[in-house]
Amino acid sequence: MTDETLKRDRSRRSGTPKPVGLARHGRLPRSRAWKTVLGVVASSLAVVLAAGGAVGGIAAYQILSGFGDKSVVINETSVAIPEIGAYEGGFNMLVVGSDAYSDRDSELNDVNILIHVSADQTSAVAVSLPRDLVVPFPPCTNPETGRSTSAATGLPLNNALSYGGLKCVVDVVAAFTGVDIQFAGMIGFDGVAAMADAVGGVPVCLASPISDRWSGLFLDAGTHELSGWQALQFLRTRKGVGDGSDLTRISSQQVYLSSLIRKLKSDETLTDVTKLLSLAYAAKDNMTLSAELAQPATMVAMAKALSRIPMDRITFVQYPGSTGGTGIYLNKVQPNQHIGTQLMDAIRADQAIGVEQAGDGRGSELDPNATPLPEDPASGPSASGDPSASPPPSLSEQVVISGLRGQTAADQTCSIGN
Repeated sequence: MTDETLKRDRSRRSGTPKPVGLARHGRLPRSRAWKTVLGVVASSLAVVLAAGGAVGGIAAYQILSGFGDKSVVINETSVAIPEIGAYEGGFNMLVVGSDAYSDRDSELNDVNILIHVSADQTSAVAVSLPRDLVVPFPPCTNPETGRSTSAATGLPLNNALSYGGLKCVVDVVAAFTGVDIQFAGMIGFDGVAAMADAVGGVPVCLASPISDRWSGLFLDAGTHELSGWQALQFLRTRKGVGDGSDLTRISSQQVYLSSLIRKLKSDETLTDVTKLLSLAYAAKDNMTLSAELAQPATMVAMAKALSRIPMDRITFVQYPGSTGGTGIYLNKVQPNQHIGTQLMDAIRADQAIGVEQAGDGRGSELDPNATPLPEDPASGPSASGDPSASPPPSLSEQVVISGLRGQTAADQTCSIGN
């Protein structure tokens, strides 16, 4: 199949992918960063299993076991990992948001977030890759039709899911970034709405009103508790925020995600077993995980590690790019290779990532009315709560890359409406 044919064919159906090679170099683990789902689910279940009592523990284990029913193999060698502590180095995980409704056949990967957790378990970075980012494609095979596509020099990233399912998305992102991806998970629209309900809504600040007839979202300036389909509308709105581009939408999504993490780290959420189980059931019904991540012991062990990272060390950034290009970049996002290379080099070197300022002034800005956050338990002398535990490792200095847009989970920001 030629590159031109590949560029035109954008509606193939995804399915359950086949294996890829599992690379072990690249350092990373502990943190509680994420997009909307995986870290959230794993950490929530860890709390239930560790302290929720017999009924809650059994239910949670059953939920965890259920993830394996529809797991996807993304690596040639599937290795059972009894504890994340036994996993040498760290991990990289790709979170994919599918644009498919439960009654739709075709799928595009609408959201793509690469998460890296440092080997010393003191920092994490979540890199949002724009759906319209034009990148090289390796060959992919559709697991349902068996149809293969040849390598292409440049296609929008969101084509990958329709070409070859979750495995193809992993292959494309790994090839483009040079980062080995050990774990992956995917969630659709229905799942995002269900999980927003399960956590009891997420408070989101708007610096100015949003009026978007395309997504059906109309909100006044101020703080709104978003749940269900309204949360999904907010995460998907593009014309309603900033300059109407995919790039400012990502900045707005980071407002939601950072607020979600702050809520999940609050005692109100983490001690509510009913809410945690509701979140777990929603995830089980609406998520597809890679085979390694779907193993119960792996999920729980990862969660124990993820909860230890301070919020100001969980950084959300977007892969640098620009609009307004020509040729294959017309109406798409052209990657900024100079800044992008610096970012990926830092991740492969396991360096903590910082940003010049929270909020880019286009899709988000700092909340001028924010109240100080309570002390983050993960920042204390003993994040485990055990006075006999070893003190946490010293924190490395964060690398700040000029021109990189983003914020930390501790930064309280507001979306800028249209």
